[in-house]
Amino acid sequence: MCPDLIEQLREQQLVRERNGLLRSRLTLEGSQETHISIAGREFLAFCSNDYLGLASHPALIEAACVGAKQYGVGAGASHLISGHFSAHHLLEEAIARFTGFPKALLFSTGYMANVGVVTALVGRDDAVFADRLNHASLNDAALLSRAEFNRYPHLDLSVLEQRLVASKARRKLVMTDVVFSMDGNIAPVSGLLALCEKYKAILLLDDAHGFGVLGKQGRGTLFSFDTFNRHSSHIIYMATLGKAAGVFGAFVAAQSEIIETLIQNARSYIYTTATPALLSHTVLKSLELIEHEEWRREKLKQLVAKLKNELQLLRWTLLPSTTPIQPLIIGRSEDAMQVSNALRERGILVPAIRPPTVPKGTARLRISLSALHSEEDIERLVMGLRELAQKT
Repeated sequence: MCPDLIEQLREQQLVRERNGLLRSRLTLEGSQETHISIAGREFLAFCSNDYLGLASHPALIEAACVGAKQYGVGAGASHLISGHFSAHHLLEEAIARFTGFPKALLFSTGYMANVGVVTALVGRDDAVFADRLNHASLNDAALLSRAEFNRYPHLDLSVLEQRLVASKARRKLVMTDVVFSMDGNIAPVSGLLALCEKYKAILLLDDAHGFGVLGKQGRGTLFSFDTFNRHSSHIIYMATLGKAAGVFGAFVAAQSEIIETLIQNARSYIYTTATPALLSHTVLKSLELIEHEEWRREKLKQLVAKLKNELQLLRWTLLPSTTPIQPLIIGRSEDAMQVSNALRERGILVPAIRPPTVPKGTARLRISLSALHSEEDIERLVMGLRELAQKT
């Protein structure tokens, strides 16, 4: 590598460090739990998307072992060559039934699912309309598609409608997070669908943080609303299987014609090795637990309510989220890191989220709750935050 480039990269890293934006990784020494081990020390963790506490569930571990014995540990090929196993097929059918859509298609990750959908359905003569706070995967997908890329202000349906009216694009695609991963608020799905039906646009909903947690029996955010057609032909529904479902992967559910188009044209589906079939076999068990163990969602609601009540008088602002994602706005990146590090010294892990992931001046602690947290865990976190609020 060119020495000049090495020096440039080194300087970039130094600048990031000076600005409090340098990222680092934690190395867990055991399973994903509410209490985890790092470098021989135990921490109370509020930093996982394992909202239902299924990532280390004994039934899922057993299902993975059974799946490995039946299917092996590697798929060996892409889905369109010889990597599509019966477990994949059964899971796609189960997801379609669970979400109520005609068909579902598995992808390796949510990132690959969003890229696959957008680039397969829109191109140079088309237009994409995206909420400004959408996940990076949706933004990158729009750029890769070469469609005209329009970003409307967060949750602003009036601006979105104006831009839909003005657009002369051949095909229009509106895309949004359903539960916004850094704010925890929920998109106005009913209003979005009404606009898409009115202006003949496709609506791509990324429910990565709602599936399993929200809606009847955890079927997703669409099942939180009763006043619209949740299975409209305008909707393409994407969700991940590595958060509330506790395993790995993602899926897209939609009309049969959409799914068939993705099988034929989605490059992130066609040109990659399939995920191991043992994972799909495991997710089948996860879907059963999601559907039948309502206590997990009830427990989350109780924990969210307790946290919000306990942090009301804190000088930092807790955003108005009703989901397990509870963002505490600190402000400057340096201050957010200081609070996060101070909590870590107390044996509590809460990540500091900084620009460019969130807008400048809104660096925050992203508190993620799990059904396996206890009320005592919440009290310990609140006590630590109150002490730090008085000192900093």
